Amino acid sequence: MQMSEDIVFTVNTILEALTGVTHPQAALLVNEGAIDSRQVKPGGMFIALPGENVDGHEFVADAFKRGALCALIQKDVPLPFSILDVRRSPVDTALPLPEPPFCLRVDDTLAALQKIAAFWRQQLDVRVIGITGSVGKSTTKELVAEVLSQRYPTVKNPGNLNNEIGLPLSLLQVKPGHSHAVLEMGFYVPGEIEFLCSIAKPQVGVVTNIGTVHAERAGTKEEIARGKSELVQSLPPAPDGVAILNYDDPYVLPMAQKTQAQIFTYGLDPRADLYADGIVGMGLEGIRLQLHYQNEVLFLRVPLIGKHSVHTVLRAVAVGLVENLTWQEIINGMQQSHMQLRLVVVKAESGALILDDTYNASPESTMAALNLLEDMEGHKIAILGDMLELGIYEQSGHEMVGSRAAQICDVLYTVGPRSFYIAQAARKSGMTDSQIHSFETTAQVIEAVQNQFTSGDIILIKGSHGMHMDQIVSAMERKND
Repeated sequence: MQMSEDIVFTVNTILEALTGVTHPQAALLVNEGAIDSRQVKPGGMFIALPGENVDGHEFVADAFKRGALCALIQKDVPLPFSILDVRRSPVDTALPLPEPPFCLRVDDTLAALQKIAAFWRQQLDVRVIGITGSVGKSTTKELVAEVLSQRYPTVKNPGNLNNEIGLPLSLLQVKPGHSHAVLEMGFYVPGEIEFLCSIAKPQVGVVTNIGTVHAERAGTKEEIARGKSELVQSLPPAPDGVAILNYDDPYVLPMAQKTQAQIFTYGLDPRADLYADGIVGMGLEGIRLQLHYQNEVLFLRVPLIGKHSVHTVLRAVAVGLVENLTWQEIINGMQQSHMQLRLVVVKAESGALILDDTYNASPESTMAALNLLEDMEGHKIAILGDMLELGIYEQSGHEMVGSRAAQICDVLYTVGPRSFYIAQAARKSGMTDSQIHSFETTAQVIEAVQNQFTSGDIILIKGSHGMHMDQIVSAMERKND
């Protein structure tokens, strides 16, 4: 792939994106963008976004102090900085460009950021891989980037910058030397992913699955599927566009009917273009599996933990194949993965092993964590908190988790009012009252589990971020230090 190494991101890039004209004095290089003044890089652009609690306009001075070259503003700022008003185009190029640092006055700073990112994307000869789905977006993004980087200069959006603010900021990190960009795309409301695609222009779209995470805001599974399908609908026609779809998910596979892109399916079903079998979970040592593609069979061992990671592996392999990597390059990317998993393993001084998966929780991700617990050797204990924002799936989602927990756990602790559904389903599925302990708050759990765990215990701790399950982990670490 040819790379546009003669293209550079300058103040002129910003002016042309916003007004359609350039300024003879505006060849100054701009280094990325930031909405948090503390994250501004020297020579960067600060975007002052207004907010209900924090207004970025109050931090323009701090951004300039940290080295920002320019700032996008939509209203007056406290200090008298030089301002170039670009609300009325064309900009008078006869006027001298203000000495940096300076402000660019626009009507709407967020809309301006999005317009600049879309314009910058159009200048670059880059292959964009868009990733969406209910669960597994971030881990898929990380692994896909690892695989592609075995051959191609690849950039990815940092963290979970996957919305109408984060995705444009991520695009500003794409440099002319990059040939591939891997971008996660989030969804809350209809039209959101379509809008993100209008900015990022992905050629490859990967859909992980459809689940109940954020259903309270996003709606039913059918509504969520419609929203996620906007990615594949936005792809260019085959052969340039490729939709990589989960064959095993009944909400994802039908998306093949909504795109003119080439279809590439993956899953555990032998009818998929790429499928896996012979899956063996090795606990914290990773997983083993066999990959089948056309007439080839590959045996693979990867350091990802939990059998649910097989679909993550399949997605990354699929992208590698679509982007013409060799099997050796794909395997190297898998085995050299430096992915930062949200699940953290803590070995307490008592000898108990804590699986800290307290970042967040949905029924799908909690089931995956329980499956990992099943792969471990030892006395299995789960401390499960409420899963929030499930909407109409609140009761059924918790009950599904409770039924699965009963098949795996020796002891179950539940935290929060919604988790009583977990406890009830666990009882119905065979756990006894003596095996189940239910509490309203994390503080009550912390008090109840003091001195309860010893060597040989494996303890999964998981719940939505708002449940503060990490406090249980911290207390147990202190207790065993």
